Amino acid sequence: MSNDNPSGNGGAVSATLNTLKQFKSAGRGFWSDVSAADWNDWHWQLKHRITSLEQLQRLMPTLTPEELAGAQLAKTKLALAITPYFFNLIDPADANCPIRQQVIPRIEETHTASWEMSDPCGEDSHSPVPGLVHRYPDRVLFLVTDRCAAYCRYCTRSRLVSNAAGYDFHPEFDKQIAYIAAHPEIRDVLLSGGDPLLLSDDKLEHLLAKLRAIPHLEFLRIGTRIPIFLPQRITPELCAMLKKFHPLFISIHSNHPRELTTEVRDALGRLADAGIPLGNQTVLLKHVNDTAPVMKAHLQKLLMCRVRPYYIYQCDLIAGSAHLRASVRKGLEIMENLRGHTTGYAVPTYVIDAPGGGGKVPVSPEYVLCRNAGRVLIRNYEGKIFEYPEANDGTPLFAPPKEIELV
Repeated sequence: MSNDNPSGNGGAVSATLNTLKQFKSAGRGFWSDVSAADWNDWHWQLKHRITSLEQLQRLMPTLTPEELAGAQLAKTKLALAITPYFFNLIDPADANCPIRQQVIPRIEETHTASWEMSDPCGEDSHSPVPGLVHRYPDRVLFLVTDRCAAYCRYCTRSRLVSNAAGYDFHPEFDKQIAYIAAHPEIRDVLLSGGDPLLLSDDKLEHLLAKLRAIPHLEFLRIGTRIPIFLPQRITPELCAMLKKFHPLFISIHSNHPRELTTEVRDALGRLADAGIPLGNQTVLLKHVNDTAPVMKAHLQKLLMCRVRPYYIYQCDLIAGSAHLRASVRKGLEIMENLRGHTTGYAVPTYVIDAPGGGGKVPVSPEYVLCRNAGRVLIRNYEGKIFEYPEANDGTPLFAPPKEIELV
């Protein structure tokens, strides 16, 4: 079966991309004997996650030697956990399956280079109280849990989530909230973790109410992969509760069009119907989404789910992730094939989170070629060159822009 990374051009590529943009159900697969009530219960999904090599081998006897060795060692770095729902998206016959690459451990996770880090974004050095990161002037990252529904093998917080590495993470909500209340410059709080939507409705509502009571907070955000890993969690009751705390934004995390199933589309629709603006953060990953056709199909499919593509992240320099990191050159090539080739709504910002705690740095192809006393020289998506007249002090000149022929 194809690894969903089409190359070349022509009808075969178009057919592949059309297939990727179709919405399909994940189905019940190996769990066909499970009742619909249980299958659609998010608690059942969590209770029956695949968390051991023995379960993996039973469900997918086609594991490669690299995967077998990685699963044996998973609990020493980042725990193994895959919901039954998401497991059904894996193609067991394709060793390069883009879903498989993201959640099944590999022995390469034990290979590290001197420039890789356990905390590549420098969060611990910007943490004034446990579980709170204050790197940017007007906003903070509020870590609420170290648990996720499933564990991405490239996780930038693998030192923290699942407690596999003995980090012993204990958020202290009272101290976190007290810090925010004492700093009026903070206008924006992002709840993350782990995954905030693993909290019960009551516990999450209590936390949101505490934050919303702080006068200088203008809006709240939640970062979550739950709609992708566990769409059953997005219940009408959860959406009705979240609706009380507007303005509230949710950033989801999806990397490949195959992740956007009918179940995910419907879950995202419930959130959107509750008036919650939705954005998506994608990580650029080798053999997953590192071709322009696959990335474009994914971003366009997100729009069909009422989700605005927000960021494409260069994969952080997390220890043991080299086998999944695509190059910055590849990221720039993809951006070159998005701008002007699809609607601007489908074009996210490509960023590198500067190693060691420098924050997000936008990276894009060069469209401004030069500036001088009388003009700005720009290039469009077709490679054509245009001149925009502008005086040295920035005031307009009375001459129309024109296309420039380069010799």
